[in-house]
Amino acid sequence: MWTLADMHAQLAHMTDTIVHRGPDDSGRWANPQEGIGFGFRRLSIIDLSPAGHQPMRSADNRYVIVFNGEIYNYQQLRGELEQKGHSFRGGSDTEVILAAVATWGWERTISVLIGMFAIVLYDSHNRQLFLARDRVGEKPLYYGWQGGSFLFGSELKPMRSHQDWQGVVDRNALSLYLRYNYVPGPHSIYAGIYKLPPGTYARLTWTQIQAHASPDLVTYWSAAEVASQGLTTPFVGSEQDALDELDRLLRKSVRQQMVADVPLGAFLSGGIDSSTIVALMQAQSERPIKTFTIGFEVAEYDEARHARAVAEYLGTDHTELYVTPSKAIDVIPQLPALYDEPFADSSQIPTYLVSALARKHVTVSLSGDGGDELFGGYNRYLIGQTLWQQLQQVPQPVRAFIARQLTAVSPQAWTHWTRLAARFLPLLNNAGDKIHKIADILTVDTSTQLYLRLISHWQHPEQLVVGSQEVSSTLPASLPELKTANFVQHMMYCDLITYLPDDILVKVDRAAMGVSLESRVPMLDPSVVAFAWSLPMSVKLRNGKGKWILRNLLYRYVPANLVERPKMGFGVPLDRWLRGPLHDWASDLLNVNKLQQQGFLQSEPIQAKWQEHLAGTRNWSYLLWDVLMFQAWLETVQ
Repeated sequence: MWTLADMHAQLAHMTDTIVHRGPDDSGRWANPQEGIGFGFRRLSIIDLSPAGHQPMRSADNRYVIVFNGEIYNYQQLRGELEQKGHSFRGGSDTEVILAAVATWGWERTISVLIGMFAIVLYDSHNRQLFLARDRVGEKPLYYGWQGGSFLFGSELKPMRSHQDWQGVVDRNALSLYLRYNYVPGPHSIYAGIYKLPPGTYARLTWTQIQAHASPDLVTYWSAAEVASQGLTTPFVGSEQDALDELDRLLRKSVRQQMVADVPLGAFLSGGIDSSTIVALMQAQSERPIKTFTIGFEVAEYDEARHARAVAEYLGTDHTELYVTPSKAIDVIPQLPALYDEPFADSSQIPTYLVSALARKHVTVSLSGDGGDELFGGYNRYLIGQTLWQQLQQVPQPVRAFIARQLTAVSPQAWTHWTRLAARFLPLLNNAGDKIHKIADILTVDTSTQLYLRLISHWQHPEQLVVGSQEVSSTLPASLPELKTANFVQHMMYCDLITYLPDDILVKVDRAAMGVSLESRVPMLDPSVVAFAWSLPMSVKLRNGKGKWILRNLLYRYVPANLVERPKMGFGVPLDRWLRGPLHDWASDLLNVNKLQQQGFLQSEPIQAKWQEHLAGTRNWSYLLWDVLMFQAWLETVQ
């Protein structure tokens, strides 16, 4: 049996691994008789006093909580609880959660919390453990049994430092990672360790704990239900009415998320989403909002000049930093430890750099993430819609013939000709590779196959990972069905419950918290999500562009000419880097002997793509980056 001193020592060892998530305070609580303990690192945002210290116990000592995140409606809930006679020791939202559970019970409390959160709460009377994650998945929460211990944490680092840690790589999860460039929930890269799904809480009873059983999972908020409700009961009103309502909802969300007892700012790329959030922040602030942008010397990846123009028009206190390729490349060795498990969205590099820049000035930064998934912003929505409509009209043998003709021309030649035609047609980055990708999907039979082909990196990853089988439960065909959705709505729905929480929000959380910066996402307020799903597609996709309604909302605050341009994304020139300054690093990680000795990946297909990439005959940077990030993780973390 553990002693109190042993438990505190183990908890301290675990929480020391995530000082970056909470540099301001640390705390531990343990009950050796029941073998349960909590550890916490605090980034102080609301109530900077010792009254916000965690782990925190309820006034009646029944409940103990650790909580990462922010509850945006905590002041409203506090007022309701005070009316019932509850008194508070401090001003933190953590204390409000405890008081709410003590007054209303767990189920009602979790259903009324609006915010981003990972919560673990122990009920000492009923000897039950609860774990909860916010609705869309802004805050991470891992859990699982390792040996005789049930472990949980915001990251894998503290779990890996526990004495019972086993850490067996899940080859099936690795296969999923190579398809998506991230490990999709509820899986993690480790066998037996899971991500709590968004909008879900887990309950572990004392009987289950003693039996080392899995917790019961309860969905308290369902993206599928919200989307279905929006489709079956659409918004009734004019486009002007819809604009007014979106303005009201986003203003409210932004206003709630600007509450902090520390300096606050925003990421600004100069695109539609971030410019909208900054405009609404500045419209509700008496002082210039602090905004932050990273610029790159490569023109096709540089958004800094656009962000500067928006910042000047809105009158924000703007900071920009132009990053040299060498400065960006210096970030790469930090990525495996920063992200804890293999993660290969290359925009992780500029996201980390802009987070580090912002942290020099503020502790909280708002972002525009979520706008693409809710309002139809990704190019694949328009491309997919057009492709699917055309695919249905052309017999399969004809499509196969067209595909052969498209791939008969090399990607370099396609890119060259599209650049020559740029004065007449929109210029696509890496046009040749995108044309070859279109050719590759011309033979699909269903819309679900088309979506999977559009989002997949390695098309047959189970053939690349030794001893793996792809888990079908993460594939689009296995997700809850939206019966009245068209193809684009189905793609947006899939992105909302997979790509958004497992890629976009992971990228931002790890990059920001890695430098002790809290990132907030106003677009993902539940009222905004529900409203977006009630809108007809005609106010999302129009005239060959996405986010029509969001654009027109932004035009109320910023002239269209400052923000209207082709969608750039937030990337880095990986293809050139892998042929240049990253060549030796990549060559070492992709070494045939090393791959064979490690025993996870087949070396032949990887080497074939590496040689084609080096020769310039194809741009395989995304697929190679997936492999490189796993290899770097394997050497650095595992």
